[in-house]
Amino acid sequence: MILKNFILVALGGMIGSVVRYFFSVIIKHNTFPFATFTVNILGSFIIGIVMCMAVKEEGFGDWRLFLATGICGGFTTFSAFSWECIAMLQQQRYISFALYSVGSLLLGFSATFLGYWIIK
Repeated sequence: MILKNFILVALGGMIGSVVRYFFSVIIKHNTFPFATFTVNILGSFIIGIVMCMAVKEEGFGDWRLFLATGICGGFTTFSAFSWECIAMLQQQRYISFALYSVGSLLLGFSATFLGYWIIK
């Protein structure tokens, strides 16, 4: 059972990563990262559809692993971030939402800058 889950996530992740790379090849940008922006918005839209279907349809677990965790996860982790934020808002966990969303952005940017600065 667990091996099947790993395979579903791995296959989906491979597909998502290849599609993300495809977007970066076909959408060129010089002043704004349109490919990444497009992938993040599209991935967020797709994970919203998949997670809603997973809630409505019993037995959707394998598809959720393949589509949400695998494809969307390989396509963009922003989609998972977006879904987790929505889930916290639906659960009325407003403090967790604020800490997670603002903290992820600020600490993520800071960690990226720090890693870059250390190597530079």
